[in-house]
Amino acid sequence: MILSTYHTFQSVFCCCCCCCTVQERATRTKVNLDPDTGLVTHYSGSRPDISCAPSLKGSGKRQLQFKNKPLPPLPAEALEDYPEKPRVIALYDYFARGPSDLPLKKSEEYIILEQYDPHWWKARDQHGNEGLIPRNYVTENKKSNLETYKWYCKHINRSQAELLLRQKAKEGAFVVRDSSRQGLLTLSMYSRAKGNHDGDILHYQIKQNHLGQYYVAEKYLFSSVPELIEYHQHNAAGLITRLRYPVRQDGCSSPETAELSYEEWRLNPSELMFIKELGRGQFGVVYLGKWKATIKVAIKTINEGAMSEDDFMEEAKLMMKLSHPKLVQLYGVCPHHKPLYVVTEFMENGCLLSYLRHRRGQLGRDLLLSMCQDVCEGMEYLERNSFIHRDLAARNCLVNAEHTIKVSDFGMARYVIDDEYISSSGAKFPVKWSSPEVFLLKKYSSKSDVWSFGVLMWEVFTEGKMPFENKPNSEVVHEISHGNRLYRPHLASHPVYKVMYSCWHEKPEGRPTFAELVVTLTDLRKMR
Repeated sequence: MILSTYHTFQSVFCCCCCCCTVQERATRTKVNLDPDTGLVTHYSGSRPDISCAPSLKGSGKRQLQFKNKPLPPLPAEALEDYPEKPRVIALYDYFARGPSDLPLKKSEEYIILEQYDPHWWKARDQHGNEGLIPRNYVTENKKSNLETYKWYCKHINRSQAELLLRQKAKEGAFVVRDSSRQGLLTLSMYSRAKGNHDGDILHYQIKQNHLGQYYVAEKYLFSSVPELIEYHQHNAAGLITRLRYPVRQDGCSSPETAELSYEEWRLNPSELMFIKELGRGQFGVVYLGKWKATIKVAIKTINEGAMSEDDFMEEAKLMMKLSHPKLVQLYGVCPHHKPLYVVTEFMENGCLLSYLRHRRGQLGRDLLLSMCQDVCEGMEYLERNSFIHRDLAARNCLVNAEHTIKVSDFGMARYVIDDEYISSSGAKFPVKWSSPEVFLLKKYSSKSDVWSFGVLMWEVFTEGKMPFENKPNSEVVHEISHGNRLYRPHLASHPVYKVMYSCWHEKPEGRPTFAELVVTLTDLRKMR
């Protein structure tokens, strides 16, 4: 006869070092009442028993067996006392950059223990290691969460998707991205099925019917987007070809980049490795480098006397907290080294101005408008956080490997000591990008940044021409003060020129906000 019941008991195990551990556990006990073999009791459960626990022998054949028997699972009601912590999947590898950090490995699962602030969470990995991780490198581990799939690229637009797919150039290469229409998704794919040697890019909107089912072709309905994609990976079923090669997330622009470490912003110069010179900027030389031999970074050297260093150091702490996909991330500074080092995210394709000039005649209008939208989104974030750039121009925007444009050097102009730069009569002062209240009154605001953004749009649609060409600053000041503005570039449609012209209203209050400009540019891209 078998009797089965739950018991709670205390077990005492003695190990070789004579340390005793008292452990209270709930167990499931099977009692075998067999007159021939005696009473034998087995303990079973979810965890293996301690290997050094001895067998307990009684008189005759009676024996209490512990060795190699797993412990029982906790009863369901006991689990209620231990609410499950959130589980996330790493979207990117992350190298620990300080003693309090926990490294992340892409696609592995982590448990979130505490949510310290909007940027950093405390997590535990599968091996029990704990530490801080950047929140924006992980996503909730749910089947319905598209970010866990390698075919989903959240932060790319139509032009960037086409560029990625042409780089792949394989029949059936595809990516799912956010549509320009809010809340909708677009399936973009590459095919040579029409006989075009260069291939065609097709964009299918993923729609929902009144029952909430997803489809691309109306006959094939699915309860979720992942199910739709999985089906079409095996069946064309209304598409020009089946989905064969997902564009990896590595080819998508990164999510918001977290600061170098939760606690660390002062970097040790001995941990920086200089690889090659990238160019010379307003403050000094810029190098490609690595931090701790693993993380690729840009290192700006600040010439002595070129910047008010003490003021900048205070501001750097705030600047590091500014984090957005369309801003070049400031990682940290080396404050006790001369020259001062400023370490930032590395952008493979260099500055936007050179990028435009080197590709003159190769960039379509859609792509040019997309570039303006990238910059506008970064500036809208700065506007929302009450941060003024002061020197927005194509030369101060950078392009990454995925051809995403990011705003750089925001706020740096205010720390320049060079009198030629801060004087409106000097050659270095960016008069051609400056609003009237700046070159006349030195009055900066988000609305003066909007004026500069209009000039940047003009630079983009002229593919890198100099505003006002060879006119001296004094003549530019005179023309602007008398209501003259830059002409319409031939690549800019009348609606596009109307946007940049709205940025050049004489009075700041007459100009749109960046939030309004983002909406306007999004609407313009829908029309194309």
